[in-house]
Amino acid sequence: MIYLKKLLLVIFVFGAALTGNTQVKLPALVGDNMVLQQNAKVNLWGWASPNEKINIQLGWQDSNVEITANPDGTWKTTVNTPQGSEKAHTITITATNKITLKNILIGEVWICSGQSNMYFPVGKEEKTWKTGVLNYEEEIKNATYPNIRIFTVLTKASPKPLDDVTGSWKECSPNTIKSFSAVAYFFGRDLYQKLNIPIGLISSSWGGTKAEAWTSQTVLEENPDFLSILETDAKNEKLHQEKLENYYANLKKERIANNNDLSKSELKKPKKEENKTSYVLYNAMLHPLINYTMKGAIWYQGESNAEQAYLYRSLFPAMVKNWRSDWNQGDFPFYYVQIAPHKSQNPEIREAQLFSLKNIPNSGMVVTTDIGNATNIHPIDKQTVGHRLALIARAKTYNENKLVYSGPIYNQMKIKKDHIQLFFDYADSGLLKKGDSLKEFEIAGEDQVFYPADAKIDGKTVVVSSSKVKKPVAVRFAWKAIPEPNLFNKENLPASPFRTDDWNDKTQKL
Repeated sequence: MIYLKKLLLVIFVFGAALTGNTQVKLPALVGDNMVLQQNAKVNLWGWASPNEKINIQLGWQDSNVEITANPDGTWKTTVNTPQGSEKAHTITITATNKITLKNILIGEVWICSGQSNMYFPVGKEEKTWKTGVLNYEEEIKNATYPNIRIFTVLTKASPKPLDDVTGSWKECSPNTIKSFSAVAYFFGRDLYQKLNIPIGLISSSWGGTKAEAWTSQTVLEENPDFLSILETDAKNEKLHQEKLENYYANLKKERIANNNDLSKSELKKPKKEENKTSYVLYNAMLHPLINYTMKGAIWYQGESNAEQAYLYRSLFPAMVKNWRSDWNQGDFPFYYVQIAPHKSQNPEIREAQLFSLKNIPNSGMVVTTDIGNATNIHPIDKQTVGHRLALIARAKTYNENKLVYSGPIYNQMKIKKDHIQLFFDYADSGLLKKGDSLKEFEIAGEDQVFYPADAKIDGKTVVVSSSKVKKPVAVRFAWKAIPEPNLFNKENLPASPFRTDDWNDKTQKL
């Protein structure tokens, strides 16, 4: 009798497990309130019982989609979306169970990623570095945009690629926007106001992270230039394990000495910053997103890579190429922010970002030299950053004619006896200075010694000279940690820092 009861119990548990396995499940991204990319072939995916038949009813079309789950229980299908509008739809997924997704919009979807300046929320959190944006109370009060949908990926690291993230889609409102990425919100708000199309924003960012954390292990291992990064990771891991070993050894001694009185412990367990290691954020916070069809990405990061700025010249484009390969959507738009002036940053990291404009197809860069803060690495004017990112998208992605989206970018120079003439892109309407005279220009001869230069605007060019340099060969502009340049184009967009030489790159050997 006992045997029979045990057998029945096993059968019951086994049957329950099977029943549970037949339940269709969806990833966090595929849920209520989501925005699907308009006029596109978008992916829907999830998990089910092996070979389970699944019926999908789409609110914007009459015919249903029928698919069969793979033998491993995964399933994925592609569906066509119409032109975006404010009309909300439902999606019903039926198998053994039924899931109805509600309040779904069709519009434009953007991935928003990076480190703390992208993570930086609209609202203020007391006793933290999250001080709130400029006029944050007013911004929160006015943030009622039900057709802007936001999704924040919960921060997580993983040594292996994951299939899902933690988070949920929410309508943009004063309550939901407080903790959401400010740069992402202001970017999306500008697009919504100009396009009048629903906007979906997926924020996946973490403060203090390097670009290598957002790059796959395979990409890092395949490039010899990046092996030094992985070598450093291995050394740091070894050091952490040694600290742990010493901690537990000392803890044992302490427990014995204190008769295992836990209240007397003075030892602190060594902490590991899990987001500092290569590829762990790619695995946990990016890889699970790649099935989600989107329009493009915005990026605000670089501060943590400043000491290896020369390597960033190749690392950053490799990361972008990695993302584009995984999403399999071609060279989708990738727009990013150049690091603002701050005492901890060097000019080489801004140069690396400037060079990336040529090395990353379909890219754009926001210059922030006029809105930085020398003592705060998190400047609070995130509205301007979001606006300038939206300018790039409006011009390059949404084809808004004759919209100037960039400040002056150095193109070439001409040496004319005792002075140098500088030519710029994005200066067709002319250049302007804010103040009595142009600042932050330096000039040098063959001795490589730079002197402050006299600089004057000449139409669409700038002419620089110095009485101390009779035969000039090179010019630098805003080439310091905390520059205060005042060169703009007539559209009030600042010029990017640059140099015409390649002398003594301090980060090349690091």
